[in-house]
Amino acid sequence: MIHHRLRHGTPRRLLPVIVLGALPICAPPATALDAGREDVAGFVAEMSSRHGFETSSLNVLFAQVESRPSIVAAMKRPAEKTMPWNEYRARFITERRVARGVEVGRAQAGALDNAAAQGVPTDVLLAIVGVETAYGENVGKHRVLDALSTLAFDYPPRSEFFRGELEQYLLMTRTESLDPLAPVGSYAGAMGIPQFMPSSFNRWAVDGDGDGHRDLWNDWADVFASVSNYLAAHGWRAGEPVMVRADAADARLEGLPGDRLALSETVKSLQHRGIRFTTSLPPDAPAVLVPLAVAGGIEYRVGFTNFYAITRYNRSLLYASAVNDLAEAIAAANAPPLGPAPFTTQ
Repeated sequence: MIHHRLRHGTPRRLLPVIVLGALPICAPPATALDAGREDVAGFVAEMSSRHGFETSSLNVLFAQVESRPSIVAAMKRPAEKTMPWNEYRARFITERRVARGVEVGRAQAGALDNAAAQGVPTDVLLAIVGVETAYGENVGKHRVLDALSTLAFDYPPRSEFFRGELEQYLLMTRTESLDPLAPVGSYAGAMGIPQFMPSSFNRWAVDGDGDGHRDLWNDWADVFASVSNYLAAHGWRAGEPVMVRADAADARLEGLPGDRLALSETVKSLQHRGIRFTTSLPPDAPAVLVPLAVAGGIEYRVGFTNFYAITRYNRSLLYASAVNDLAEAIAAANAPPLGPAPFTTQ
């Protein structure tokens, strides 16, 4: 999850933002992590006593870790202005990204169909990885061990969280027989095509093709099965919509909860407020009004249980809305043309 938010998908990620007028951050160069530091040594001792890791092996491993100030700088970078929905959407709903989604969908049809058996549509599975990493084109360039160690030991505001992720990462590499120095990911440690954090990997990643490994970097069967499993575990309902467009021009919006990531309303309660939208869901179906800031105003939508499930992957209204729109665009691109083929002369 990438994913940002600390996600993907996944723990809370950084919300989508645009930084205005910021000068490039020139962070100091990476330095070797001091494996003899009290906090590092304490972590090594915990991994040994709690999980049976050899202390000497972990000392050798951490002696090869680099603490990267550029990662800390990225975590500290100020979010000066939330990106408007129209700008955010334009980054992800592009002709190329839709075409790539269709291409990957056709090439990986078998893996997608198997993953969709849990009830998550193939277009949504494609849209998640399309938004996260452009179908694997941008999985990150940082060694995951460097990123997690830097944030665990040299970023006090989130050190507890990232020590937990570092612990989960070492457990993952042992279970999957991976060299801990090999995997790469985002600056926050999100991994692979779907950008799972290590704790999410250990809990929800799936061996989709039964080869005995969960490979989220190269194996599309594992990728799609894992994303599907994550969404299903977070409440996805087969056959239900994600969200619909809404007209709130004359609606009574006073008193609506400020938390737009909670399903605190129902179809009936929102319609009773004068919000106009069409859905086949019953009146008591959980719902949330989603306001999306655009140039010159607000675009309103109504999200349902499946919208909420996507926000568990990345806790952002913009992200979940972009996944919905990319999925719709991929589905439309795959749809057969309406009516008979035009007559042509040879």
